[in-house]
Amino acid sequence: MPFLSRYEDDPSRPTVTEAMRDIAVRMVAPGVVLFGLVVGLGLLLVGPASGIGTDEERANRWIADRRTPTWNTITFYWTHMAATEIIIGVCLLGVVLVWWRTRQWWYAVIPLLAITLQAIIFVSAAAVVGRPRPPVPKLDTSPPTASFPSGHEGASTALYLSFLLMATGIRNRTMRYAAMTLCAIVPLLVGYSRFYRGMHHISDLLAGMLVGGTSAVLAWNYLRRSERTPA
Repeated sequence: MPFLSRYEDDPSRPTVTEAMRDIAVRMVAPGVVLFGLVVGLGLLLVGPASGIGTDEERANRWIADRRTPTWNTITFYWTHMAATEIIIGVCLLGVVLVWWRTRQWWYAVIPLLAITLQAIIFVSAAAVVGRPRPPVPKLDTSPPTASFPSGHEGASTALYLSFLLMATGIRNRTMRYAAMTLCAIVPLLVGYSRFYRGMHHISDLLAGMLVGGTSAVLAWNYLRRSERTPA
């Protein structure tokens, strides 16, 4: 079954029990593997491969030395697009709107599943790795979590990649590409703002993108679908 059209090709309603079973098998189990991979990468960066962090900090200092009031303001708004309350609010609004339009709860919950999986992996991995944030002046208040992986980048990638996958089903071509482009741009803006504002190394952002992107793909693919069911 084509990956992007799986919910159009099989719109059958699962039971809650079936959905929970599929979440356990097709999301939680791969999520454990992803957690192990991210933790392994993080421990390398704070251990045997710590020299990479030293090189990255040169980039952090370079961008910090070139800050301007204008870009300080712009990146303030970009970074807050991935603030916890904004991510949760936008996610819940999207879930409600999609549920209202499609009447398919099992489809509407995809963004919520994505950011939930991302959050669990991010918080757990950050606690295990404990990487310090870059040694440059910071323009944001540091949250209690460590630097690796980036939670802002992970959350924005998980949410907006989920929306992008949903947007592939928009019938109007102009609206479809506009929505997909917007969803692709937001995580990039968030990532740049977190780097600019001294909150993360580049590798933190790449790891956050990995966690968020994989969480979105797992959430999109969480439910078993069958080509035998007519659309």
